[in-house]
Amino acid sequence: MLEWFAWVSIGLALVSVLVIVADEIRHPQTMGVMNVVWPVTALYLSVLAVWWYFKVGRGMAKDAPAMKMGGDEHGPPTWAQSALATSHCGAGCALADLVTEFVLFRLGVTVAGSMLLASFVWDFVGAWSLGVVFQYFAIKPMMHLSPGAAVLAAIKADTLSIIAFQVGMYGWMVLMHFVLFPMPHLEPNHAAYWLMMQVAMVCGFLTSLPMNRWLVMLGWKERMG
Repeated sequence: MLEWFAWVSIGLALVSVLVIVADEIRHPQTMGVMNVVWPVTALYLSVLAVWWYFKVGRGMAKDAPAMKMGGDEHGPPTWAQSALATSHCGAGCALADLVTEFVLFRLGVTVAGSMLLASFVWDFVGAWSLGVVFQYFAIKPMMHLSPGAAVLAAIKADTLSIIAFQVGMYGWMVLMHFVLFPMPHLEPNHAAYWLMMQVAMVCGFLTSLPMNRWLVMLGWKERMG
């Protein structure tokens, strides 16, 4: 039953990705990196990402009229702006997890004899690397920085965000590994594993949201919207 429900969830997520991509082809985003961030977000937020895209993302397209999301430029960012900031590190985490989890499983990689610890280590490396890349392409055009300065700004902006994201994600993975499925453990060749990873990504998004709001308030991340 869980496996069947997992395939339904995965199917809805993939359809959500296609819906967003199809609309982006006709209405590309002003900020190029968001053309990747929105569909990747749908991998774990599924139909909620579609709703979010059409409510907010479509207004950020090149052919959209100017949109005001609310909030003062010099005041605290809105939660909508904070969520957009969170979406960058979320996209990096999602892509990194998708690749590393399959690779680690196929190669049988462990750290201190544990596949879970191997996932923690390499998921973080991949998520941080991709998160910085996504943040680079968000910061550079908005702040008009040189490539070197943009890399440093991206590292500064995304490191704490990624750590906060991984706290929520790893917390769910520990629960999944030791409590929900202690023996046998779920593995990446089961659809149910990816259903649990969707939940883990949502947990990471929620724990990273306050951190991203704080980073925007500090000016370490740029406001979007």
